[in-house]
Amino acid sequence: MQKKLLWVAEAMGGGVLTYLVELSSRLAGVYDIYLAYGLRPETPPDFKTRFDPRVHLVEVKDFCREIRPARDFGALQQLRQLAREIRPDLIHLHSSKAGALGRLAWSGKKTPLLYTPHGYSFLMADCSPLRRQMYRTIEAVCGWRRCTTVSCGAGEHRESLRLARRAAWIPNGIDVEELNRLMALAPAPAQDKPFTVYTLGRICPQKNPEQFAAVARALPDVHFVWIGEGEQRALLDAPNIEITGWVSREEALRRAMEGDVFLLTSRWEGLPMSLLESMYLGKTCAVSDAAGNREVIRTGENGFVCRTTEDYVQAIRQARAGRTMPLIRRARRDVLDTYNVEAMARAYRQLYDGQQAG
Repeated sequence: MQKKLLWVAEAMGGGVLTYLVELSSRLAGVYDIYLAYGLRPETPPDFKTRFDPRVHLVEVKDFCREIRPARDFGALQQLRQLAREIRPDLIHLHSSKAGALGRLAWSGKKTPLLYTPHGYSFLMADCSPLRRQMYRTIEAVCGWRRCTTVSCGAGEHRESLRLARRAAWIPNGIDVEELNRLMALAPAPAQDKPFTVYTLGRICPQKNPEQFAAVARALPDVHFVWIGEGEQRALLDAPNIEITGWVSREEALRRAMEGDVFLLTSRWEGLPMSLLESMYLGKTCAVSDAAGNREVIRTGENGFVCRTTEDYVQAIRQARAGRTMPLIRRARRDVLDTYNVEAMARAYRQLYDGQQAG
């Protein structure tokens, strides 16, 4: 009889959604998976179609990103009721909000409990120091529960070792087979397309749209594309920036394939799926000096880690001059060797099967 897994994810969007889809596609035949999720503005309307039909999707109506005691208590009660109904053999919490509520809902004594932050909230550079300290305190208090914190990257794992009683590290991985299939279906880019720099994600403080716009203004003859939407779109005010809005997975991949340079100006990151996918797609990657970026990208080897607008500009100019092919080849090899979903799924199977209550 298959083990029942209960996954809990308040942040159903962006890289967390991609991660859940790709991991569940490899584990749905091994485990009976229930996914309790919350909706966000960036959740694609067709997200359910991306999951293996064997995955049971259950919406938690009271999930919300912010701290709201009444709704948080409601979500807590819904999660407890769901666990009573399905009686899972293991519970895995995804993202900071689900991690806090889940560790309040369950003790880990009777049912093994796992938690993956997907980027700690206290690392958010747009928060006040007081709020960041509050988030760190919540993580430290919850870290004493009988729960194993499973990080997606080395930097996140170092933080987990300071906060949690038990910590493990399984790097994010992408589904190269799915990318190959979607790439085969996508039309070839037009021969006369302009040289294009792109990024993908929500237009929000984390992704630092101000920096993206500064780079675009410094290169007025280059076409810049932001694949996504968000509350800070007004900051992308350079005339050479195109904003696509939220598009389907297939359309996002098509636009990425048309690009030449992947630009990630984030203030903080865990281990971004969009970066791993762009590395596999054969794009020159120029990324910020955030922990999750620099543990993957090494300047001069497989991309560029940038600290200033001029650093980004020089990286883009090198790509435009055709001098980055060795970096592109090395980045793609890194994905195939380390950051792929097959390796990630094998590691999770080993971790799940070794968990015991108490």
